[in-house]
Amino acid sequence: MAIQEARQYGGRHGAGEHPTACAGCAHCGETGHRRAVAAFLARREELAAGHGVPAAVAHSPVAARQWVSDELAQSARAVTAHGREAGLAWLARVRTGSLAAVWAAVLALLLGQALTALGTGWTAARTAGLCTALLLAVPLTAAAHAHRARGGLLAALTGEDNRLSTTRAVAAAWLVFLCYALLFLTFRSLTATAFGLSGAAGLVTVLALVSAVTVTARLVVSTRIAALRLQKVRADRPRAADLLCDDNGRADLADVQYVLVSGAVLVFAAVRLATDPARLPALPWSLALLVAVSAVWHLAAKCTEGGRPAVHAVVRAREAGDLDAPIRTGDDIEIRGIGFVPPGAAAPDPLTRLVVRIGPVHAHVPLVPVPGGFANPTDTVLTVPLPADVEPGRVEVSVVTAAGFETNRVTIDVSD
Repeated sequence: MAIQEARQYGGRHGAGEHPTACAGCAHCGETGHRRAVAAFLARREELAAGHGVPAAVAHSPVAARQWVSDELAQSARAVTAHGREAGLAWLARVRTGSLAAVWAAVLALLLGQALTALGTGWTAARTAGLCTALLLAVPLTAAAHAHRARGGLLAALTGEDNRLSTTRAVAAAWLVFLCYALLFLTFRSLTATAFGLSGAAGLVTVLALVSAVTVTARLVVSTRIAALRLQKVRADRPRAADLLCDDNGRADLADVQYVLVSGAVLVFAAVRLATDPARLPALPWSLALLVAVSAVWHLAAKCTEGGRPAVHAVVRAREAGDLDAPIRTGDDIEIRGIGFVPPGAAAPDPLTRLVVRIGPVHAHVPLVPVPGGFANPTDTVLTVPLPADVEPGRVEVSVVTAAGFETNRVTIDVSD
């Protein structure tokens, strides 16, 4: 399985690959990242099987473990560096793709109107729709150019943790739709005798609601981070799955229902506008209430997610056959608790930033590879050797996570 995983990331040298690396090239950046990931996976599996350890350190389990951890940490940093280069190239490609999507939508609207006009003829409503699309495409293109270094239009939907924000995406979709509807009716008013705004209360209410949810969610997240109640680790780049998943990449029910409900109501409003282009779509209050319930659910999930990391106990790690004994310098200690690996920090590079404070000494948690992953560290258990610089006596132990949060301190007794 590990070999297949390495081949998947590494790929093969084919006709499409460039013979030399090109600066800023998306293809070369992604190829370099895939190769770095494949090399890391292969190295991890090799070390997990006990191969590749130098004979100079193989005789000492502690030295061998530290050498393996340092070797994997160096390889993980190489993966991160290549991933950063691939991310920059990916953002440039996304900027181009977003612009192409905007103008492709305008072209699709033109073609759709031309095909539907074969039987009924070209109408003023079709002209108004095309002019509105063009008028919206121009500022969107300018905004994408202004934020070209951050992915163009994707910049407005990306949060401070470099992930796509569900609340921002929903609010942006409603804002674009309402701007289109208002501009469309404005163009229609140049040829029509009148147009209706009386049924727009529900539509405006939903826009105000999703906008308030966006601001509130950002405030909740920033407040919980400042209060050390929520750990956030920056992602390497935004992904479409961020709209429906949590920071660990698992589907989040609160996000899924918010996107589905808001999207369904938005489609309903768009169909209403298409069938009756003389007025803003009248959104029933029952649908507005449905969006409100969905938004409350989403905000409640934001207020309760995460938690502060905590150390519950510190004990001496005991190997099979060892006698029970107090903690002494050079022994391995096992730290039990929760929240040591924050969501989104399970990648190798964030794991290397996990530190245990033992008195005045900061000990980095060694990476212990096993086939398919790591046995140490985990979210609930860490194992570190007690450094020789720790003096006998009562010593405080705490954990500093990759998000920069420090846990509570637990006192242990170190014997001579």
